[in-house]
Parts: sequence; C-alpha cells; structure tokens
Amino acid sequence: MKTALPMFRALQRQRLACTAAALAGVLLVQGCTMPVDARKDAAFQSYASQSDRPVVRPTRSISSFSDSLMCMDHLLREAQLPPTLITSKQIPDYSSRVPVASKDMIITALSQMSRLSNAFRFVDYEVDIARQDTVQNLTTILLNNNQMQLQRPALYLSGAVAYVDQNVISNRFDVGTSASRLDTGYSASRNATIIALEMHLGDFRTRTLIPGLDSANEVIIGGAGQGLDLAGRIGSYGVKFNVGRDYAQGAGSAMRTLIDLGTIELVGKWARVPYWQCLTLDQTHPNFQRQMRDWFDESGPQAQSSLVQSSLISRGYLPLGTEPLPSNSPQLRTALARFQADSGLVASGVVDFPTYERALRNYVTLAPDGTLARVGWTSTGAVATPATGASAGAAAVPEATIATAPEATRVELQIENPLPAGERAAFEEGEQVFLSATVSRTSHLYCYFADARGGVMRLLPNAIHPHSLVSAQLSTRIPDWMTPNPAFIMDAGKPGTEKVGCFASDTDPLPALPAPLQGPALKAVPGFRTIDDVSDAFAKSLGSNGFTRGEIQWQVTTKRSSPAQGAPAAKPAAR
Repeated sequence: MKTALPMFRALQRQRLACTAAALAGVLLVQGCTMPVDARKDAAFQSYASQSDRPVVRPTRSISSFSDSLMCMDHLLREAQLPPTLITSKQIPDYSSRVPVASKDMIITALSQMSRLSNAFRFVDYEVDIARQDTVQNLTTILLNNNQMQLQRPALYLSGAVAYVDQNVISNRFDVGTSASRLDTGYSASRNATIIALEMHLGDFRTRTLIPGLDSANEVIIGGAGQGLDLAGRIGSYGVKFNVGRDYAQGAGSAMRTLIDLGTIELVGKWARVPYWQCLTLDQTHPNFQRQMRDWFDESGPQAQSSLVQSSLISRGYLPLGTEPLPSNSPQLRTALARFQADSGLVASGVVDFPTYERALRNYVTLAPDGTLARVGWTSTGAVATPATGASAGAAAVPEATIATAPEATRVELQIENPLPAGERAAFEEGEQVFLSATVSRTSHLYCYFADARGGVMRLLPNAIHPHSLVSAQLSTRIPDWMTPNPAFIMDAGKPGTEKVGCFASDTDPLPALPAPLQGPALKAVPGFRTIDDVSDAFAKSLGSNGFTRGEIQWQVTTKRSSPAQGAPAAKPAAR
C-alpha cells in the first residue's frame, strides 16, 4: 500500500503535465491564428524615432594628409599659378574589395588645395549611361540644343586600385584546458592587408599621360582579436561564458589617405613646388591622432576646456584676460562655433576631441626619439615655457606658450593675374586687374578701390554680392571672375598708383560708419580720396582694435601703341 501511493502521485503529476502541455499547445495554435493588434505596441514603437538617431556627434572625415592639403594650398598660392581646369576618370577597383567613392575623394582633395590659391576648377562632364541622374539628363538636353557649353579641361587624373592582398601575414594562437567540471579556452589572432593605388596625370588635349607624373603608394591595414571561453558544470547544471574584443581598420580611411597622398604628389610635381615640405609635417605621423586621443582622455573635461580656451585666447576668438568660462557659457559656445567653422569642423559649440585636437595640434612636435611631444602644455591644463618651437600647418610656430597675446585677424590680398617670372612691375591702361582677399578668421569684409586721381569706391559688398560675411581661409575673388555676373570689372585707369584696401571685423561695421561710406557700392565716395581716409573712418567708428586692414597696390603705365586685343577700357564699374 505504501509503495502504490507514490506511484499514483507520480502518474497524477504526469497527467497534469500532459494536460498543461496540451492546453498550452491549443492556446499557441489559437494565438498564431489570431491577428496581432499593433495598437498594443504603440507605446513601445513611440521610442523608435529617438532610438534610430546616432548617439555620437558627426565629425569631418580626415586623413593623415589633411593638413598637407592645406599646406599645398599655401604653396600653390605662393607660386601664383593661374586657375587650371582639371577632371578625373573613375578609379576602378578590379578586386571588388575596396568599395569606396574614389573619384569624389579626388574632387575633395583638389578642392582643399584650391581654397586660397584657386589653383584648380574641376570639370564634371562625365556621363554615366548606366545611371542617369537629373544633372546628366539636363546636361544632355542642353548640349544637344546648343544651349550649354562645357569647358575643356587641361589635365585629368586617372588610376586604379592596383591590388588588395588580404591577410598577407596572419598569426593565430589557441589554447585550452579541459577537466571534469571546468573547460577553458583562449584565442588570439592578428592579420595585415595591403592596399595599393596607382595614379597618373594626363594632358586632356592629347589624352597622353605626362611622363614622370605618376604616383604608386600602398598602405597596410590590419585587424586583431582576442577571446576567452569558460564552461563549467555543477551537478547536472552547466554554465558557459565567453568574452572577446576585436578591431578592424577599414578600407575607406586607407583609401582616403592614399588618394590624398597621390594627389599631393601629382600636383606638386606638375606645379614644380616643394611638395615634400607638406608631406613631412608632424601631423602626418601615423600615431598623431592616437597620441592626441590619449592626451585628451587623460585630461578630463575640466583640463580639456581649459586648454581649448587658452588656445582660443591665443587665436583671438576670446579676449585676452578672459576668465575660465563654464561649458554652457554663450560666449564660449559662440567662440567655439566660430573656431570650429574656420577649422573645417562641425560647428557644435562644444569641446569634443576634434576641437581639442585642432586647437592644440600646433603645439605638438616630434621629439628626438621619434615620439610626439607636447610643447608648452600638459594634459592637466598647466602651461609651461617650451624649449623649442612646435610644428604647425605650413610653418613652424615660434617659441611661445599657448597663453600668448591674441592673434589679430589677418587680411591678405594678392594679384591673381598670370604673371611672368618675378614681380609684376605695372599694368597698362585698360588692362584688367584680378585680385583675391583672404581672412584668417570668419569676418565681415569690406573692400575699397582708390584710383590714381584721388577717387574711392567700395567694391565689396555690392548689389550682386550683398553679403559681407566671408569664411576663413577661403579666397574671395575681386572681381569674382568665376561667376556669370561678377558685378564689376576692374581695369587699370590713368597712369599712377592704384590701391585696394580691405577691412575685416567681427561684426558688420556698416551701421557705425559715416554716411558717405554707407552709400551704394561701385560709386565714388564723396569726401574720401585715399585708402588711409577710409581707414581713419573705420578707426573712429570701431576703434583702432575693432578691425584689421590689408591692402595691395600696383603701378599703372601709359598704354603702348599696340595694346593687347580685347583689353577693356572701363574703370571698376557695374556690368
């Protein structure tokens, strides 16, 4: 009797389990046959729009040679090369392992080298029959109806991804142990892949590649991983645990580096400028970004803000003697946004790593042992007197600490006419004059022309180009010969000295200027005879420190008996 009772209870439990399983099966079948009510998920789905957004701020795409491109821009400007029309073929990848937009990267590199110098204008003439877009369709229609003309480029870039050798070297290590109740395992792997790019520069008129103007470079990208596995058993139960960490260097950044390097080499050889000066900057060191990130991480938010604010003071974005500002200060956020915009960064107004790196990169140099060293600062924010200068952009920074006197906005003007070797002594009467103006910080720019007879008129801004705010390190053409309507032409007038002066300020000075200077552009300004008169008016209205002045002058000589054909005879005047 005692033996039958447990058996009965066991059978009863089995029946209950079978009944429950059968009931669950019926409910499952019924649930699957009934439609799901989406309204019940409304609260859950309401978070989708926020969850879909990135959680990291976007940054500019850069390579190890981003500063080298800016350096090349300065070299090309100093060489006074006339604007050159250039285009590019598609850069194919026959391995199909580097799916990147190589041609667009070339366009970006050429654009970065033309901000100041106006060295290149890219002609986007290629028509892809397989993938027609709006621009291509309209271009085809206008060309067929003789309503559009495409300028023929002088040069073109060609090339291809030569090869992609994956896992050229690979290393793998695995080890494990096994026991009755515990199993362990450890694994590690490393690999390296080589990507090679060939680029050439050709003469578009003859479709011949120019001998010697070639570039063949390769870059190595790698990956590595580590993993740990644990498995144990306690009685009839078991548990497993594994953890791993991996990294893989992408092909996109590697290709941008190769394209930037190849474009610099080709342009430097073609223009015959010392391009190697731009490839030996400390910022091209492979560990530059990683070392800057290490210093950024070990600094902490307070030191990061302090160091960046010191740099903003030295660059003139904050007044000298400004006390440390909190991160939410409107004055600091405005200064940060202007600095970020001038530096080609996303203007977020916060101290992030790209801002930290851009603000302090000029105070980093290569130590004798080949490592990167800080000059005049530490990670804690303290400022020390440096022993040597630091390398920066296109030139070296002289001995100084970060907390130097604020740097004034620089206004640079340059004659853009194609000039023979040496200085251009003079222009003949009626000969067109082309200039460019550049400011070191985003500013409001006003430019005035003074002729040899004592007349002054405002060139910029004008009715066609009414905006006075111009971006930093971006050439402003005077007149803008690259637009269909440049608003005026500037011809050499009567024999004598002519001059153009440009004035830059942080705020729009027009409301504070005297009434004659508030008049319309391209008209004589009554009561003003020289650029110095205009400068005095700016000083009285804005103060001597409220603006920066830049000027350039040239001599006008009597027209020869046989002037060049087509030389206009008008002074600066509206078209």
